[in-house]
Amino acid sequence: MRIGIDLGGTKIEGLALADDGRELDRRRITAPRGNYDDTVRAIVSLVSTIEHDLARAGLDEAPKARSRVGVGIPGAISPATGLIKNANSTWLNGRRLADDLAQALARPVRLANDANCFALSEATDGAAAGAAVVFGVIIGTGTGGGLVVNGSIVVGANAIAGEWGHNPLPAPEDDERPGPPCYCGRSGCIETFLSGPALARDYIARGGEDLSAADIAARAERGDPRALACLDRYERRFARAIASIINIADPGVIVLGGGLSNMTRLYDRVPALWGRHVFSDRVDTKLVRARHGDASGVRGAAWLWPAR
Repeated sequence: MRIGIDLGGTKIEGLALADDGRELDRRRITAPRGNYDDTVRAIVSLVSTIEHDLARAGLDEAPKARSRVGVGIPGAISPATGLIKNANSTWLNGRRLADDLAQALARPVRLANDANCFALSEATDGAAAGAAVVFGVIIGTGTGGGLVVNGSIVVGANAIAGEWGHNPLPAPEDDERPGPPCYCGRSGCIETFLSGPALARDYIARGGEDLSAADIAARAERGDPRALACLDRYERRFARAIASIINIADPGVIVLGGGLSNMTRLYDRVPALWGRHVFSDRVDTKLVRARHGDASGVRGAAWLWPAR
């Protein structure tokens, strides 16, 4: 049995997954904010509760045979130090989370970036199943990314493979220079143009009200000219940004997740635009929506352990 844990900033979700991909048990708890030790204890408690439920239901031999545990985190493990880095849940940074969880759970634990888990889930039994090269994109509060090749996550020498959101927006137009400031300390990052808050800022900058990305998309569906123009700019920027990924990794499938992935027009409009930026006579890459939706992160954490 494998258990996946999705460690978020406000919630921690746990999922028990069978080898055939069936979900056996799922639970969600509130994440302790700002306290590292409480976070470790919460994960241990969630794993123990799931194992107890499975044993009581006769679906596992736990605790006699302990489940394999994978954890998706909002950051990465530094190859240089073994410490967590780049986590927006800042209380994780600089800590040996993998070691501390392994000790607390008395078993090996596998950790991966949450966007990598998303990509792995969709590449294993999701919308990109069967594709040799898969790029997973999360467009919501930020712009995460993960790369899977032949069923395995590509982590990279610096543990930043797939972090497309902190590259400069390619081929910026005059009104896109130098670009909005990014929390990473630079300006004009892809994330500052393609995240949900970025879409809302762009709408305000062109004379619109303070609306959510979902509300802007709804107005565009009703034919509102300002909202349509806003989405047109967003799609042109998205096409340029994702074309750079196609030029480098040449994925067979790009899978979208996160709140903005629900804008159905993206799946037709962006592929129609990216061809002029891709170094090829034609583009066979498919742009698809995640099959497992919000569950992809926790499923991918479970899939960090392959079948026995």
